[in-house]
Amino acid sequence: MKIAMIQMDVVYNKEQNISHAVELIDRACAEEHPDFVVLPEMFCCPYSNKYFREYGETLNGPAQKALAECAKRNQIYLVGGSLPELEDDRVYNTSFVYDREGNQIARHRKAHLFDIDVPGGQRFFESEVLTPGEETTTFETEFGRMGLCICFDFRSQEIAKTMGDRGAKVIFVPAAFNMTTGPAHWEILFRSRAIDNQLFTLATAPARDPNGEYVSYANSIAVDPWGTVLKRLGTDEETGFVEFDLTRIDAVRTQLPIIASRKPKLYD
Repeated sequence: MKIAMIQMDVVYNKEQNISHAVELIDRACAEEHPDFVVLPEMFCCPYSNKYFREYGETLNGPAQKALAECAKRNQIYLVGGSLPELEDDRVYNTSFVYDREGNQIARHRKAHLFDIDVPGGQRFFESEVLTPGEETTTFETEFGRMGLCICFDFRSQEIAKTMGDRGAKVIFVPAAFNMTTGPAHWEILFRSRAIDNQLFTLATAPARDPNGEYVSYANSIAVDPWGTVLKRLGTDEETGFVEFDLTRIDAVRTQLPIIASRKPKLYD
């Protein structure tokens, strides 16, 4: 199972971001023929409350149509990062997934909003504009069941465990950690979730713009069930490729029977 992580620059122009994402996807597919392609959180919108509604779109909007067409043209599964989704007067941070025929097979609305105020560090309150989703999301593929969440959702071990308990083999996480939380927690979280749930984790982030209003930590990452970092990108725009051997899941669970030895009655 080969995956392309598109760590792309995001600019202050929605149409330009969409066309650039499609260009990068087409190029990755022509070069390496991946099964999955994953875009970053808010791939077509600057990561700022003041832009979410302006750059937003309703169901089957232009960004979604472009992604569906791109998935079909390249015969890939496309995890479309996330974008601002408009419904009535609400704005959601939403990730759409498309299959090899361009059909939407999953939609995840970010459930845990990023409201943080670190003294001397980052202050950001998504809840001032965004509405939280209410679902844990898994979806079916020819490779088995997959999990999907967005950035701050992944802070919750409960949501990761729920996806793992449902049989997810990989948890895909479009994300945009910042320069306060990224250096402290990025790799630790993705390795810990992979180890605890004995599955693969993968995050794709926007490239870092030091002059941006919100500076992404970047460092898109892929981790195996043993906690080994299989791929980690840098800070600039880059497409990274990684292969997951899904038989590794059963092998690790046999060697280290964490899941088999769980005692739910002790955890209430």
